Amino acid sequence: MVEVSRPLAPKILNGKWLSKQFEHRLRLRVEHEQKRSGVVPGLAVLLVGEDPASGYYVRTKSKVAHRCGFTTFDEQLPGSASFEDVASVLMGFNEDEKVHGILLQLPLPKHLPEHKLLDLIEPQKDADGLHPLNQGLLARGDAIVKPCTPLGCMHLIDLAYSDIEPGVGEIPVEGLPKADLSGKRAVVIGRSILVGKPVVQLLLERNATVTTVHSRTTQIEEISRDADILIAATGRPHLVGSDWVKDGAIVIDVGINRLEDGSLTGDVDYGAVVGKCHAITPVPGGVGPMTVAMLMENTFSSFVRSMNCD
Repeated sequence: MVEVSRPLAPKILNGKWLSKQFEHRLRLRVEHEQKRSGVVPGLAVLLVGEDPASGYYVRTKSKVAHRCGFTTFDEQLPGSASFEDVASVLMGFNEDEKVHGILLQLPLPKHLPEHKLLDLIEPQKDADGLHPLNQGLLARGDAIVKPCTPLGCMHLIDLAYSDIEPGVGEIPVEGLPKADLSGKRAVVIGRSILVGKPVVQLLLERNATVTTVHSRTTQIEEISRDADILIAATGRPHLVGSDWVKDGAIVIDVGINRLEDGSLTGDVDYGAVVGKCHAITPVPGGVGPMTVAMLMENTFSSFVRSMNCD
């Protein structure tokens, strides 16, 4: 069991710093593979519509991919695109040998069925881990691809339990030690396929005792207060206040919400909660950068599998 004593000051889980650590290590691996085979990983991203936030996320992913040494294939369709239009692009990515990872940027325009389109992505190239085959393998405990945001959350939890101080030095070459969460109570607020459901599976793999709460759960505050690890993924700004968090908890804030003044905030009232925590993620700069880093890791893993199969 991992033992945590509450520090005098909370550990701020700097996702920007941690993601840079992953980027650097990944860049070295890409360079090695390029020298060996002459091939580099290819990431394809499809954006449908003109949503400014989605456009920003796609540009960010492309920049990080280039820093890691990847080739990128970015496609954008108008918001009026039909199911057949989107399906055609995805099938083209499936057939392109230069593409090793495919991401369909969500959310889609309301007239498009997300699940049916995600089902069209080749499971081996499913960089976001949302294909039903990959979701099923995750539930079974032998996933080939794990969803990016939950995977990023787990690395941040590992950072929280480690002796490494974010922003100081580097993580070990072999990566962060995986925390054994035996005996730890984790509460996940939210039940989406993007975060809530898959992060439960990853926590269970580490032997945590996990409770999921959602909009129909009663006594959410009381349940949340029992958590050693609290993960908030609701899309409701400042939902989690001081009364929801026990002293010494680790708080992972997945939410990113834009307020009327244009500022970004999470699902957690950071100012009210930070003083009670052993460790907490900031918003922005916490989970978001790690999600992108895990997208690169998944794409590289797919690339390696494809090279080994040739």
